[in-house]
Amino acid sequence: MKDISKAICWIYIILFSFCANCYILMKLSPLYTAIAAVIFLYLNFCAGMFSPKTTNPHMKITNHGSVTLYVFMWSVLFSAAYHIILAICLKGTNNDSLLYSCAVCFVCHFVLFWNGIICVYLCSYELGIKHRVIGALCGMIPIANLIVLRRIVDVTSREVAAECDREQKNKERISISVCKTKYPILLVHGVFFRDYKYFNYWGRIPRELERNGAVIYYGNHGSAASVENSAKELSERIKKIVEESGCEKLNIIAHSKGGLDCRYAIAFLGMEKYAASLTTVNTPHRGCIFADYLLNNIPKDIKNKVASTYNKALKKLGDEEPDFLSAVNDLTASVCVERDRQMPVPEGIFTHSIGSVMPKSRTGKFPLNFSYHLVKIFDGRNDGLVGEDSFSYGENYTLLTPDGNEGISHADIIDLDRHNVAGFDVREFYVGLVADLKNRGL
Repeated sequence: MKDISKAICWIYIILFSFCANCYILMKLSPLYTAIAAVIFLYLNFCAGMFSPKTTNPHMKITNHGSVTLYVFMWSVLFSAAYHIILAICLKGTNNDSLLYSCAVCFVCHFVLFWNGIICVYLCSYELGIKHRVIGALCGMIPIANLIVLRRIVDVTSREVAAECDREQKNKERISISVCKTKYPILLVHGVFFRDYKYFNYWGRIPRELERNGAVIYYGNHGSAASVENSAKELSERIKKIVEESGCEKLNIIAHSKGGLDCRYAIAFLGMEKYAASLTTVNTPHRGCIFADYLLNNIPKDIKNKVASTYNKALKKLGDEEPDFLSAVNDLTASVCVERDRQMPVPEGIFTHSIGSVMPKSRTGKFPLNFSYHLVKIFDGRNDGLVGEDSFSYGENYTLLTPDGNEGISHADIIDLDRHNVAGFDVREFYVGLVADLKNRGL
């Protein structure tokens, strides 16, 4: 928390500690009861709601939860000390007052804690499953629960501070529209996901680009199909966008297999006249040797069962003809290397490829932290799915290796988990990426 936030929090801590431990005073006068009730209601409904400089309601609620949990932690310690002193002073002469005071104190802290924990659990993007699970498991363990709670407060307060800084940065540059490119942006998703209707594949990135002037479209193609069939879908989508908007061309940013689909559409389906630029993000241009190994070693009946289950599920979600096995087969090194040779870098289209790596498996989230070791055996340094040697394509190539121990996974590079990677601001990275397209006159 920033210094001013800590100062406000300490005022809240003092007020809440008074509120939770004023039973003796409440017995003396109804005025103290009224004061305690007002403080209690204010802190439970308003603490932290007005201090963050953000318009994001999720962050306002997250900040409220973070502040109330911070108040809870310190007030618990002060309240414990107070009741120990109170018990010594009373020396067993007025046990009823001691018991009632403890009961009032417990109820006040119980309500404040659940208020805060529900707010951060529901609204924080950064907290993640790990902290939520650890918090639940340690909730009833004295001392350990306060340690875990402090960690939760640290994570959520940093998240709020980062969002406030981001909004301030966007306000300062709103007049120059750094992402207002000549041609709209087409975001193309990778395999086994969809980018519309049910799920935002690109996390917080599209909104950030739009705030800075970009016009965004999505590929809207199926989640799993061969490169050829996906390219055909994308070609129809591109022609429809160009026809309806009159934009003439598009700046294409494609992730993972989406990069292969777009290259195929440009090389073989006549889409080169509609592409101003092609940026591929963590795309396996020369395939994944690990995918060859899986397809060659997993028993045929298991492969067919997995494929059948996937295809049935995605049909219900809107895919017309999902084809799990064709999608996986088209990601193998044996197929991709030959296809890469047949699809040279197109002339007249600005091409840029991006890759990222994880230094250790623990820096990625499941299942990428698991697959990292397996991919490393076959493909070397990787992002959890794709090896470093497969990323490069086109005239510009950028390999992202942030400082520190935390890498950038196949999911982090598109903000799939809405996770702020230490040393890498994914939203600002895409703002810079699109700003560069604008500066190139695209």
